[in-house]
Amino acid sequence: MHQKQNQIIFRKVRALLKKHAPPMVVSKDQDDHFELIGNKPVPYGAKKQIVPGMYFASAAIKKNSVNFYFFPIYFNPPEFGKKIPGLMKCLKGKTCFHFKKPEDVIEKELAALLRLGVKAWEKEGYMDNNR
Repeated sequence: MHQKQNQIIFRKVRALLKKHAPPMVVSKDQDDHFELIGNKPVPYGAKKQIVPGMYFASAAIKKNSVNFYFFPIYFNPPEFGKKIPGLMKCLKGKTCFHFKKPEDVIEKELAALLRLGVKAWEKEGYMDNNR
């Protein structure tokens, strides 16, 4: 039962993520894991190592849920939280949402959240608008 539900959830989240590529870059596209990064090489970590793009968001099928990791929420949780009151009940920790049922994915709110994230990535300098 979980497996079928998880596939439905994953497809919904993946479709919403894919709408942002481009300008985002797909760094992983597998049957159980989808990931987006920014489109500009940037320094990352304590050593400021250059990475091909700043991690943005991903969806991964787990045993009892689909986990949606959304890094931009880490920068400004109150602003993002106001836009997604229904999704907030699925937020576990700082950046990870756990979707256990297809109805947990409120597509309108998730689409709004992703748009805010893209704007945040542009503001932080993780996106090259000329690409």
